[in-house]
Amino acid sequence: MYQSLRSLTPAQQIGTLFVIVFGLLLVAGLVLFLRSMREFDDPQRAQHHQDEIDNLTQLLKTSWLLIFVFWVAWLAGDVSRLVLFGVGSFFALREFLTLSPTRKGDHRSLVLAFFVILPAQYALVGTQHFNLFTVFIPVYVFLAIPVVSALANDPTHFLERNAKLQWGIMVCIYGMSHVPALLLLKFANYDQKNAFLVFFLVLVVQSCMVTQHLVARRLMQLGKAPAADKISQSFSWRAWWAGMAVGSLLGALLAGITPFVPGQAFALSFIACGAGSLGHLVMKALKRDRGIPIWRGQASAVTGAGGMLDRIDALCFAAPVFFHSARWYFGL
Repeated sequence: MYQSLRSLTPAQQIGTLFVIVFGLLLVAGLVLFLRSMREFDDPQRAQHHQDEIDNLTQLLKTSWLLIFVFWVAWLAGDVSRLVLFGVGSFFALREFLTLSPTRKGDHRSLVLAFFVILPAQYALVGTQHFNLFTVFIPVYVFLAIPVVSALANDPTHFLERNAKLQWGIMVCIYGMSHVPALLLLKFANYDQKNAFLVFFLVLVVQSCMVTQHLVARRLMQLGKAPAADKISQSFSWRAWWAGMAVGSLLGALLAGITPFVPGQAFALSFIACGAGSLGHLVMKALKRDRGIPIWRGQASAVTGAGGMLDRIDALCFAAPVFFHSARWYFGL
């Protein structure tokens, strides 16, 4: 498969991937539809079956969304890509902060986050100032936010409020901005193919998450105890390793669409899957702290996007780790 993909032109690769990926998603959707038509006499079994269908439907919707992002990244120009991901960061940060209490003293910091930090981070990506782009938020912004908050003259829960905002900026802006940054890396003999890196990252991470979810649910049915039951009833090390194995092996098989050889693709996939899956667990811990089951809340989504953070949280953790690992290893 590696040699076959490598020998195809970019147009042929994109056509092949279109058929394979969207074909699999359509088949999965058909199977899920047929399963949803099953009926049970026992109300408890019927409710359990419906909950399982709802969870699988959410996973399928997430997969469709993330794969769609790849196609947009492939078709759009550089500016359009940055705007697309910038808008995603905006709504994700809004969703994160809307479900966290703020005070009047936070208004200046919030304006700074949405209308200065966010566009500045993406502008640094677009102008390929990678050295500054990688430290702008974790250094300069992390120092500036508490200064702006202090000038607001509101010391109540000062540390908690600033930590919440800093964490939201780190995940929703810093993490997400590394996805379009992949499109600007200059690999040898890999001209005009960087959109495949976005596809590669999305596919291996999402495959890892789907596998982990399915294995975890099976283990729950068998009565296996989760590893962190107060944070996630579905997280177990067996399921985690299963997801890591599937995501990493898939990455090795897809090496032909990347600038990597299979061994490098396996290692980078393993790193990305590890960061994404454990980052997803961290975001679950934050949701438990806020007392919500999913980021869209109990009723409707804050952003209107159906709980955007639930769809992209693993990618926000995986993207910067994948980006910096590849950039360091290849000396870019």
